[in-house]
Amino acid sequence: MHIVFAASECAPFAETGGLGEVVGALPPELVKLGHAVTVFLPLYRSVRSFLPEEMSFAVRSITIPFPYYNRFAGIVDGGVRNGVRYYFVDCPELFDRDGIYGPNTGAGDFGDNSERFGLFCRAVLEATKQLGVPDIFHVHDWQTALLPVLLRSVYYFDPALRSAGTVLTVHNAGYQGWFPPNTVSQLLFPWDMFTDDKVEQNNNFNFLKAGLVYSDYLTAVSPTYAREIQTPEYGSGLETVFQRRSGDLRGILNGVDYTKWDPAHDSNLAAHYCADDLTGKVECRRDLLHAFGLTNVAESAAVIGIVSRFATQKGLDFVTQIADQMVERDLVVVAMGNGEPYYENFFRGWAERRPNQVAVQLKYNDAVAHKVEAGADIFLMPSRYEPCGLNQIYSMKYGTIPVVRATGGLEDTVEEWNAETGTGTGFKFYGYNAQDLMGAIDRALAAFHDKFGWRKLMHDGMAKDYAWEHPAREYVEVYEEVLRRRG
Repeated sequence: MHIVFAASECAPFAETGGLGEVVGALPPELVKLGHAVTVFLPLYRSVRSFLPEEMSFAVRSITIPFPYYNRFAGIVDGGVRNGVRYYFVDCPELFDRDGIYGPNTGAGDFGDNSERFGLFCRAVLEATKQLGVPDIFHVHDWQTALLPVLLRSVYYFDPALRSAGTVLTVHNAGYQGWFPPNTVSQLLFPWDMFTDDKVEQNNNFNFLKAGLVYSDYLTAVSPTYAREIQTPEYGSGLETVFQRRSGDLRGILNGVDYTKWDPAHDSNLAAHYCADDLTGKVECRRDLLHAFGLTNVAESAAVIGIVSRFATQKGLDFVTQIADQMVERDLVVVAMGNGEPYYENFFRGWAERRPNQVAVQLKYNDAVAHKVEAGADIFLMPSRYEPCGLNQIYSMKYGTIPVVRATGGLEDTVEEWNAETGTGTGFKFYGYNAQDLMGAIDRALAAFHDKFGWRKLMHDGMAKDYAWEHPAREYVEVYEEVLRRRG
Protein backbone atom coordinates (compact mmCIF):
# COMPACT_ATOMS: atom_id res chain seq x y z
CA MET A 1 0.00 0.00 0.00
CA HIS A 2 0.96 3.68 -0.30
CA ILE A 3 1.18 5.72 2.92
CA VAL A 4 1.64 9.49 3.07
CA PHE A 5 3.10 10.92 6.27
CA ALA A 6 2.26 14.56 6.98
CA ALA A 7 4.15 15.99 9.93
CA SER A 8 5.63 19.17 11.33
CA GLU A 9 8.94 17.46 12.15
CA CYS A 10 11.10 14.76 10.60
CA ALA A 11 14.69 13.83 11.36
CA PRO A 12 17.17 14.85 10.11
CA PHE A 13 15.49 17.87 8.50
CA ALA A 14 13.70 19.42 11.47
CA GLU A 15 13.17 18.03 14.95
CA THR A 16 12.63 19.24 18.48
CA GLY A 17 12.01 15.87 20.12
CA GLY A 18 10.43 12.45 19.78
CA LEU A 19 8.00 13.41 17.01
CA GLY A 20 10.81 14.18 14.60
CA GLU A 21 12.64 10.97 15.48
CA VAL A 22 9.53 8.85 14.87
CA VAL A 23 8.71 10.42 11.51
CA GLY A 24 12.34 10.05 10.50
CA ALA A 25 12.64 6.38 11.50
CA LEU A 26 9.25 4.73 10.87
CA PRO A 27 8.85 5.34 7.10
CA PRO A 28 12.09 3.50 6.11
CA GLU A 29 10.94 0.50 8.16
CA LEU A 30 7.61 0.49 6.33
CA VAL A 31 9.51 0.53 3.03
CA LYS A 32 11.45 -2.55 4.18
CA LEU A 33 8.08 -4.27 4.64
CA GLY A 34 7.23 -3.62 1.00
CA HIS A 35 5.14 -0.45 1.20
CA ALA A 36 5.50 2.86 -0.65
CA VAL A 37 5.94 5.81 1.71
CA THR A 38 5.96 9.55 1.05
CA VAL A 39 6.73 12.18 3.69
CA PHE A 40 5.53 15.79 3.50
CA LEU A 41 7.19 18.44 5.68
CA PRO A 42 7.06 22.26 5.66
CA LEU A 43 10.07 23.84 3.98
CA TYR A 44 11.43 25.54 7.09
CA ARG A 45 14.53 27.68 6.85
CA SER A 46 16.50 24.94 8.62
CA VAL A 47 15.49 22.42 5.94
CA ARG A 48 17.11 24.39 3.12
CA SER A 49 20.60 23.26 4.13
CA PHE A 50 19.62 19.70 3.20
CA LEU A 51 18.59 20.66 -0.33
CA PRO A 52 20.55 21.81 -3.39
CA GLU A 53 20.74 25.54 -3.98
CA GLU A 54 18.66 25.11 -7.13
CA MET A 55 15.62 23.33 -5.72
CA SER A 56 13.55 21.09 -7.96
CA PHE A 57 9.78 21.61 -7.81
CA ALA A 58 7.47 18.62 -8.16
CA VAL A 59 4.52 21.03 -8.26
CA ARG A 60 5.30 24.65 -9.09
CA SER A 61 2.30 26.32 -7.48
CA ILE A 62 -0.79 25.34 -5.51
CA THR A 63 -3.44 27.94 -4.67
CA ILE A 64 -4.59 27.84 -1.05
CA PRO A 65 -7.68 29.99 -0.45
CA PHE A 66 -8.36 32.14 2.59
CA PRO A 67 -11.39 34.41 3.14
CA TYR A 68 -10.00 37.58 1.53
CA TYR A 69 -6.83 36.42 -0.22
CA ASN A 70 -5.00 33.44 -1.65
CA ARG A 71 -1.61 32.05 -0.75
CA PHE A 72 0.54 30.05 -3.12
CA ALA A 73 2.63 27.03 -2.14
CA GLY A 74 5.12 25.05 -4.14
CA ILE A 75 6.03 21.41 -3.58
CA VAL A 76 9.80 20.89 -3.56
CA ASP A 77 11.09 17.45 -4.49
CA GLY A 78 13.38 16.28 -1.68
CA GLY A 79 14.36 13.10 -3.47
CA VAL A 80 14.40 9.54 -2.15
CA ARG A 81 16.27 8.55 1.01
CA ASN A 82 16.29 4.97 2.28
CA GLY A 83 13.44 4.22 -0.10
CA VAL A 84 11.24 7.06 1.20
CA ARG A 85 10.12 9.91 -1.07
CA TYR A 86 10.29 13.37 0.54
CA TYR A 87 8.39 16.51 -0.45
CA PHE A 88 8.57 19.93 1.19
CA VAL A 89 5.77 22.49 1.16
CA ASP A 90 7.31 25.83 0.21
CA CYS A 91 5.49 28.95 1.36
CA PRO A 92 8.29 31.35 2.37
CA GLU A 93 6.14 33.94 4.13
CA LEU A 94 4.90 31.23 6.52
CA PHE A 95 7.79 28.78 6.84
CA ASP A 96 11.05 30.58 6.01
CA ARG A 97 11.58 31.72 9.59
CA ASP A 98 14.08 31.36 12.39
CA GLY A 99 12.18 28.65 14.26
CA ILE A 100 9.62 25.89 13.74
CA TYR A 101 6.74 26.77 16.06
CA GLY A 102 8.03 30.07 17.38
CA PRO A 103 11.17 32.22 17.31
CA ASN A 104 14.35 30.48 18.40
CA THR A 105 14.69 33.22 20.99
CA GLY A 106 12.02 31.37 22.99
CA ALA A 107 9.53 34.23 22.81
CA GLY A 108 6.45 31.99 22.51
CA ASP A 109 4.68 30.61 19.46
CA PHE A 110 4.16 32.34 16.14
CA GLY A 111 0.81 34.12 16.19
CA ASP A 112 -0.22 32.71 12.80
CA ASN A 113 0.38 29.01 13.50
CA SER A 114 -3.24 28.21 12.69
CA GLU A 115 -2.76 29.62 9.20
CA ARG A 116 0.67 28.03 8.80
CA PHE A 117 -0.40 24.49 9.58
CA GLY A 118 -3.86 24.90 8.07
CA LEU A 119 -2.18 25.79 4.78
CA PHE A 120 0.24 22.90 5.14
CA CYS A 121 -2.58 20.37 5.50
CA ARG A 122 -4.44 21.73 2.48
CA ALA A 123 -1.26 21.81 0.42
CA VAL A 124 -0.55 18.14 1.17
CA LEU A 125 -4.02 17.11 0.05
CA GLU A 126 -3.80 19.17 -3.13
CA ALA A 127 -0.30 17.91 -3.88
CA THR A 128 -1.28 14.27 -3.61
CA LYS A 129 -4.00 14.81 -6.21
CA GLN A 130 -1.17 15.49 -8.67
CA LEU A 131 1.61 13.32 -7.24
CA GLY A 132 -0.39 10.28 -6.14
CA VAL A 133 -3.24 9.84 -3.66
CA PRO A 134 -2.27 7.33 -0.97
CA ASP A 135 -4.25 4.55 0.60
CA ILE A 136 -3.53 6.06 4.04
CA PHE A 137 -2.72 9.55 5.30
CA HIS A 138 -0.76 9.18 8.55
CA VAL A 139 -0.74 12.49 10.46
CA HIS A 140 0.94 13.45 13.71
CA ASP A 141 -0.14 15.66 16.62
CA TRP A 142 -2.13 18.88 16.39
CA GLN A 143 -0.04 20.46 13.63
CA THR A 144 -1.37 18.05 11.00
CA ALA A 145 -4.59 16.97 12.71
CA LEU A 146 -6.61 19.20 10.37
CA LEU A 147 -5.84 17.01 7.37
CA PRO A 148 -8.44 14.36 8.33
CA VAL A 149 -10.88 17.16 9.16
CA LEU A 150 -10.44 18.70 5.71
CA LEU A 151 -10.71 15.30 4.08
CA ARG A 152 -14.07 14.56 5.74
CA SER A 153 -15.56 18.04 5.33
CA VAL A 154 -14.25 20.47 2.72
CA TYR A 155 -12.97 17.64 0.48
CA TYR A 156 -15.78 15.20 1.25
CA PHE A 157 -17.11 15.18 -2.32
CA ASP A 158 -13.70 15.19 -4.02
CA PRO A 159 -13.66 11.88 -5.93
CA ALA A 160 -9.85 11.76 -6.03
CA LEU A 161 -9.49 11.75 -2.23
CA ARG A 162 -12.68 10.15 -0.99
CA SER A 163 -11.34 6.60 -0.58
CA ALA A 164 -8.20 7.50 1.41
CA GLY A 165 -8.05 6.47 5.07
CA THR A 166 -6.59 8.48 7.93
CA VAL A 167 -4.56 7.62 11.03
CA LEU A 168 -3.67 10.20 13.68
CA THR A 169 -0.81 9.50 16.08
CA VAL A 170 -0.85 11.36 19.39
CA HIS A 171 2.70 11.95 20.55
CA ASN A 172 1.74 14.26 23.41
CA ALA A 173 -1.86 15.09 24.29
CA GLY A 174 -0.69 18.05 26.34
CA TYR A 175 -0.09 20.08 23.16
CA GLN A 176 -3.37 20.60 21.33
CA GLY A 177 -3.31 23.71 19.14
CA TRP A 178 -5.91 26.04 20.62
CA PHE A 179 -7.02 28.96 18.45
CA PRO A 180 -9.84 31.53 18.59
CA PRO A 181 -13.30 30.84 17.13
CA ASN A 182 -12.70 32.90 13.99
CA THR A 183 -10.21 30.20 12.94
CA VAL A 184 -13.26 28.37 11.57
CA SER A 185 -13.89 31.04 8.95
CA GLN A 186 -10.18 31.81 8.49
CA LEU A 187 -9.60 28.24 7.31
CA LEU A 188 -12.92 28.09 5.40
CA PHE A 189 -14.56 25.42 7.50
CA PRO A 190 -18.35 25.36 7.90
CA TRP A 191 -19.52 26.88 11.17
CA ASP A 192 -21.67 23.87 11.99
CA MET A 193 -18.41 22.12 12.94
CA PHE A 194 -17.84 24.52 15.82
CA THR A 195 -19.66 22.41 18.40
CA ASP A 196 -18.62 20.53 21.52
CA ASP A 197 -18.88 17.16 19.80
CA LYS A 198 -16.56 18.23 16.95
CA VAL A 199 -13.87 20.94 17.00
CA GLU A 200 -14.90 23.35 19.77
CA GLN A 201 -13.55 23.29 23.29
CA ASN A 202 -13.91 26.10 25.81
CA ASN A 203 -14.92 28.44 22.98
CA ASN A 204 -11.72 27.69 21.07
CA PHE A 205 -10.96 25.77 17.89
CA ASN A 206 -8.95 22.79 19.15
CA PHE A 207 -6.88 21.29 16.33
CA LEU A 208 -6.04 18.05 18.12
CA LYS A 209 -9.62 17.46 19.23
CA ALA A 210 -10.78 18.03 15.65
CA GLY A 211 -8.36 15.39 14.41
CA LEU A 212 -9.43 12.94 17.11
CA VAL A 213 -13.05 13.30 16.04
CA TYR A 214 -12.54 13.06 12.29
CA SER A 215 -9.71 10.52 11.90
CA ASP A 216 -10.51 6.92 11.02
CA TYR A 217 -8.10 5.53 13.61
CA LEU A 218 -5.97 6.83 16.48
CA THR A 219 -2.69 5.65 17.89
CA ALA A 220 -0.66 6.70 20.92
CA VAL A 221 3.06 6.17 21.32
CA SER A 222 2.88 3.49 24.02
CA PRO A 223 0.22 1.09 25.32
CA THR A 224 0.20 2.61 28.81
CA TYR A 225 -0.12 6.13 27.43
CA ALA A 226 -3.08 5.03 25.32
CA ARG A 227 -4.81 4.02 28.55
CA GLU A 228 -3.64 7.05 30.53
CA ILE A 229 -5.01 9.66 28.11
CA GLN A 230 -8.50 8.29 28.76
CA THR A 231 -8.24 9.56 32.36
CA PRO A 232 -8.55 13.13 33.70
CA GLU A 233 -4.98 13.02 35.03
CA TYR A 234 -3.41 12.58 31.60
CA GLY A 235 -6.11 13.44 29.06
CA SER A 236 -5.50 17.21 29.27
CA GLY A 237 -9.22 17.88 28.93
CA LEU A 238 -9.71 15.46 26.02
CA GLU A 239 -10.20 12.30 28.07
CA THR A 240 -13.87 12.00 27.15
CA VAL A 241 -12.99 12.19 23.45
CA PHE A 242 -10.38 9.47 23.89
CA GLN A 243 -12.94 7.40 25.82
CA ARG A 244 -15.49 7.73 23.01
CA ARG A 245 -12.85 6.67 20.48
CA SER A 246 -11.34 3.91 22.65
CA GLY A 247 -12.42 1.24 20.16
CA ASP A 248 -10.35 3.02 17.51
CA LEU A 249 -7.33 3.75 19.72
CA ARG A 250 -4.20 1.61 19.91
CA GLY A 251 -0.96 2.15 21.81
CA ILE A 252 2.14 1.29 19.77
CA LEU A 253 5.46 1.70 21.52
CA ASN A 254 7.99 3.80 19.64
CA GLY A 255 11.12 2.12 18.39
CA VAL A 256 14.64 3.52 18.39
CA ASP A 257 17.24 3.86 15.69
CA TYR A 258 20.13 1.64 16.74
CA THR A 259 22.25 2.87 13.84
CA LYS A 260 22.56 6.09 15.86
CA TRP A 261 22.34 4.67 19.38
CA ASP A 262 24.70 1.73 19.83
CA PRO A 263 27.79 1.92 22.06
CA ALA A 264 29.60 -0.57 19.82
CA HIS A 265 29.63 1.91 16.92
CA ASP A 266 28.83 5.37 18.36
CA SER A 267 31.33 7.87 16.94
CA ASN A 268 30.64 10.31 19.79
CA LEU A 269 32.20 8.06 22.41
CA ALA A 270 35.74 7.98 23.76
CA ALA A 271 35.69 4.19 23.51
CA HIS A 272 33.34 1.54 22.13
CA TYR A 273 31.94 -1.37 24.11
CA CYS A 274 29.25 -4.03 24.08
CA ALA A 275 27.51 -6.34 26.55
CA ASP A 276 30.24 -8.97 26.24
CA ASP A 277 33.08 -6.46 26.72
CA LEU A 278 32.30 -3.48 28.96
CA THR A 279 35.89 -2.25 29.20
CA GLY A 280 35.15 0.79 27.07
CA LYS A 281 32.40 2.00 29.40
CA VAL A 282 35.02 2.78 32.06
CA GLU A 283 36.78 5.07 29.58
CA CYS A 284 33.43 6.65 28.62
CA ARG A 285 32.75 7.42 32.29
CA ARG A 286 36.17 9.04 32.61
CA ASP A 287 35.58 11.07 29.44
CA LEU A 288 32.15 12.23 30.63
CA LEU A 289 33.49 13.44 33.98
CA HIS A 290 36.28 15.30 32.19
CA ALA A 291 33.80 16.92 29.77
CA PHE A 292 31.77 18.25 32.72
CA GLY A 293 34.81 19.31 34.72
CA LEU A 294 34.37 16.86 37.60
CA THR A 295 37.68 15.65 39.05
CA ASN A 296 38.80 13.22 41.73
CA VAL A 297 35.57 11.21 41.54
CA ALA A 298 36.00 7.91 43.35
CA GLU A 299 35.19 4.66 41.55
CA SER A 300 32.69 3.92 44.32
CA ALA A 301 30.67 7.04 43.43
CA ALA A 302 27.77 6.46 41.06
CA VAL A 303 27.49 8.89 38.14
CA ILE A 304 23.86 9.95 37.67
CA GLY A 305 23.04 11.43 34.28
CA ILE A 306 20.16 13.73 33.30
CA VAL A 307 19.41 14.77 29.72
CA SER A 308 16.07 16.54 29.66
CA ARG A 309 13.98 19.48 28.73
CA PHE A 310 13.99 21.47 31.95
CA ALA A 311 10.30 21.50 32.78
CA THR A 312 7.88 20.38 35.49
CA GLN A 313 6.50 17.73 33.13
CA LYS A 314 9.88 16.00 33.33
CA GLY A 315 9.55 15.64 37.12
CA LEU A 316 12.36 18.06 37.87
CA ASP A 317 10.37 19.58 40.70
CA PHE A 318 10.95 16.24 42.46
CA VAL A 319 14.69 16.68 41.94
CA THR A 320 14.64 20.18 43.46
CA GLN A 321 13.01 18.76 46.61
CA ILE A 322 15.57 16.00 47.16
CA ALA A 323 18.69 17.77 45.86
CA ASP A 324 20.25 18.08 49.32
CA GLN A 325 19.48 14.44 50.15
CA MET A 326 21.00 13.23 46.89
CA VAL A 327 24.37 14.86 47.44
CA GLU A 328 24.61 13.26 50.88
CA ARG A 329 25.04 9.99 48.99
CA ASP A 330 28.19 8.72 47.30
CA LEU A 331 27.31 10.05 43.85
CA VAL A 332 27.85 12.81 41.32
CA VAL A 333 25.30 14.35 38.97
CA VAL A 334 25.83 15.50 35.39
CA ALA A 335 22.84 17.29 33.86
CA MET A 336 22.28 18.73 30.40
CA GLY A 337 19.27 20.60 29.06
CA ASN A 338 17.44 23.89 28.99
CA GLY A 339 13.90 25.15 29.31
CA GLU A 340 12.01 26.89 32.07
CA PRO A 341 14.14 29.59 33.78
CA TYR A 342 13.26 28.30 37.25
CA TYR A 343 14.90 24.94 36.58
CA GLU A 344 17.85 26.42 34.72
CA ASN A 345 18.50 28.62 37.76
CA PHE A 346 18.06 25.65 40.10
CA PHE A 347 20.64 23.50 38.31
CA ARG A 348 23.03 26.42 37.98
CA GLY A 349 22.75 27.12 41.71
CA TRP A 350 23.04 23.43 42.65
CA ALA A 351 26.26 23.14 40.69
CA GLU A 352 27.64 26.32 42.29
CA ARG A 353 26.87 25.04 45.79
CA ARG A 354 28.25 21.53 45.18
CA PRO A 355 30.92 21.97 42.48
CA ASN A 356 32.59 18.65 43.32
CA GLN A 357 29.38 16.66 42.90
CA VAL A 358 27.11 18.48 40.46
CA ALA A 359 27.87 19.79 36.95
CA VAL A 360 25.42 21.20 34.44
CA GLN A 361 25.38 22.25 30.80
CA LEU A 362 22.50 24.59 30.02
CA LYS A 363 22.16 23.85 26.33
CA TYR A 364 21.46 20.71 24.38
CA ASN A 365 24.28 19.12 22.43
CA ASP A 366 23.67 15.82 20.69
CA ALA A 367 27.25 14.57 20.98
CA VAL A 368 27.28 15.30 24.71
CA ALA A 369 23.91 13.53 25.08
CA HIS A 370 25.56 10.38 23.72
CA LYS A 371 28.46 10.83 26.15
CA VAL A 372 26.02 11.07 29.08
CA GLU A 373 24.24 7.89 28.02
CA ALA A 374 27.54 6.01 27.77
CA GLY A 375 29.44 7.51 30.69
CA ALA A 376 26.78 7.59 33.40
CA ASP A 377 26.02 4.65 35.65
CA ILE A 378 22.40 5.67 36.31
CA PHE A 379 20.03 7.73 34.16
CA LEU A 380 17.26 9.72 35.82
CA MET A 381 13.79 10.16 34.23
CA PRO A 382 11.26 11.05 36.96
CA SER A 383 8.65 12.35 34.48
CA ARG A 384 5.21 13.28 35.72
CA TYR A 385 4.02 11.90 32.38
CA GLU A 386 5.98 10.50 29.45
CA PRO A 387 4.01 9.37 26.38
CA CYS A 388 6.84 7.09 25.30
CA GLY A 389 10.29 8.35 26.15
CA LEU A 390 13.42 7.29 24.32
CA ASN A 391 16.24 8.08 26.70
CA GLN A 392 15.40 5.18 29.00
CA ILE A 393 15.71 2.86 25.99
CA TYR A 394 19.00 4.45 24.93
CA SER A 395 20.21 4.08 28.51
CA MET A 396 19.52 0.37 28.61
CA LYS A 397 21.38 -0.14 25.33
CA TYR A 398 24.38 1.73 26.78
CA GLY A 399 24.42 -0.26 30.02
CA THR A 400 23.25 2.77 31.98
CA ILE A 401 20.53 1.86 34.42
CA PRO A 402 17.30 3.93 34.20
CA VAL A 403 15.49 5.24 37.27
CA VAL A 404 12.03 6.29 36.12
CA ARG A 405 8.52 7.13 37.22
CA ALA A 406 6.15 4.36 36.15
CA THR A 407 4.13 6.27 33.57
CA GLY A 408 3.53 5.95 29.83
CA GLY A 409 6.34 4.34 27.89
CA LEU A 410 8.56 4.34 30.98
CA GLU A 411 6.20 1.83 32.58
CA ASP A 412 6.13 -0.23 29.37
CA THR A 413 9.89 -0.47 28.86
CA VAL A 414 11.54 -0.60 32.31
CA GLU A 415 11.24 -3.69 34.51
CA GLU A 416 11.97 -3.28 38.22
CA TRP A 417 15.20 -4.99 39.28
CA ASN A 418 14.76 -7.93 41.62
CA ALA A 419 18.05 -8.80 43.30
CA GLU A 420 16.74 -12.15 44.54
CA THR A 421 15.78 -13.43 41.10
CA GLY A 422 18.38 -11.43 39.20
CA THR A 423 15.80 -10.07 36.78
CA GLY A 424 14.91 -6.58 35.68
CA THR A 425 16.32 -3.65 33.73
CA GLY A 426 15.98 -0.64 36.05
CA PHE A 427 14.15 0.99 38.94
CA LYS A 428 10.67 2.53 39.05
CA PHE A 429 8.62 4.57 41.46
CA TYR A 430 4.86 4.94 41.31
CA GLY A 431 4.00 7.72 43.74
CA TYR A 432 3.61 11.36 42.87
CA ASN A 433 6.15 12.71 45.33
CA ALA A 434 9.86 13.33 45.69
CA GLN A 435 10.51 10.80 48.44
CA ASP A 436 9.34 7.96 46.22
CA LEU A 437 11.95 9.09 43.70
CA MET A 438 14.57 9.19 46.45
CA GLY A 439 13.64 5.64 47.38
CA ALA A 440 14.16 4.46 43.80
CA ILE A 441 17.55 6.20 43.67
CA ASP A 442 18.58 4.55 46.94
CA ARG A 443 17.58 1.12 45.56
CA ALA A 444 19.69 1.81 42.50
CA LEU A 445 22.67 2.91 44.61
CA ALA A 446 22.41 -0.25 46.72
CA ALA A 447 22.44 -2.37 43.57
CA PHE A 448 25.38 -0.37 42.18
CA HIS A 449 27.57 -1.60 45.01
CA ASP A 450 26.71 -5.23 44.22
CA LYS A 451 29.09 -5.52 41.28
CA PHE A 452 27.97 -8.98 40.20
CA GLY A 453 24.28 -8.06 40.27
CA TRP A 454 24.97 -4.69 38.59
CA ARG A 455 26.76 -6.36 35.71
CA LYS A 456 23.78 -8.70 35.25
CA LEU A 457 21.44 -5.69 35.33
CA MET A 458 23.54 -3.91 32.69
CA HIS A 459 23.76 -7.01 30.51
CA ASP A 460 20.00 -7.67 30.55
CA GLY A 461 19.20 -4.06 29.66
CA MET A 462 21.67 -4.09 26.78
CA ALA A 463 20.04 -7.26 25.45
CA LYS A 464 16.65 -5.60 25.02
CA ASP A 465 15.59 -4.93 21.44
CA TYR A 466 13.39 -1.92 20.75
CA ALA A 467 14.17 -1.57 17.05
CA TRP A 468 11.52 -0.22 14.70
CA GLU A 469 10.72 -3.50 12.94
CA HIS A 470 8.04 -4.64 15.40
CA PRO A 471 6.27 -1.24 15.75
CA ALA A 472 6.28 -0.90 11.95
CA ARG A 473 4.39 -4.20 11.64
CA GLU A 474 1.87 -2.97 14.21
CA TYR A 475 1.28 0.20 12.18
CA VAL A 476 0.72 -1.90 9.07
CA GLU A 477 -1.97 -3.79 11.00
CA VAL A 478 -3.62 -0.46 11.80
CA TYR A 479 -3.48 0.67 8.17
CA GLU A 480 -4.99 -2.62 7.02
CA GLU A 481 -7.79 -2.30 9.57
CA VAL A 482 -8.59 1.21 8.31
CA LEU A 483 -8.73 0.01 4.70
CA ARG A 484 -10.89 -2.96 5.71
CA ARG A 485 -13.36 -0.66 7.45
CA ARG A 486 -13.50 1.72 4.50
CA GLY A 487 -14.33 -1.21 2.26
